[in-house]
Amino acid sequence: MRKPNESSAAGIATPALRVFMEIAEAWKLTHQEQAGILGVPVGVAQARLEAFEVNDLLPETLERISYLLGIYRALHTLFPNEQQANTWVRRPNTGAPFNGDTALRLMCAGRIGELATVREYLEAQGISAP
Repeated sequence: MRKPNESSAAGIATPALRVFMEIAEAWKLTHQEQAGILGVPVGVAQARLEAFEVNDLLPETLERISYLLGIYRALHTLFPNEQQANTWVRRPNTGAPFNGDTALRLMCAGRIGELATVREYLEAQGISAP
């Protein structure tokens, strides 16, 4: 018998994983980039995504996907052009957290704090990312 928290986590994990895969496709993320964002080794990330294994998602993984969704929404609010919004993560940025690098490189560093930094940066640009 499942505990109430387990079933609600599974209920969140399924749509979260779908959203992650949709964003990964929109941003044309490589397997390596997906793994960096999820904070897991490449083979593990790919196996989970291919098998759509929601039961193995850790709370930290769900938190990472939440940050990613906030970043995606903020970009689509800031840039009404879909292509511009989806390619922003790959363009060099002179903003303080990026120092001439891309947001994607920062997000793929493997640390959850880097995802938070990108989201906070976009929120500071006047974007509310729920």
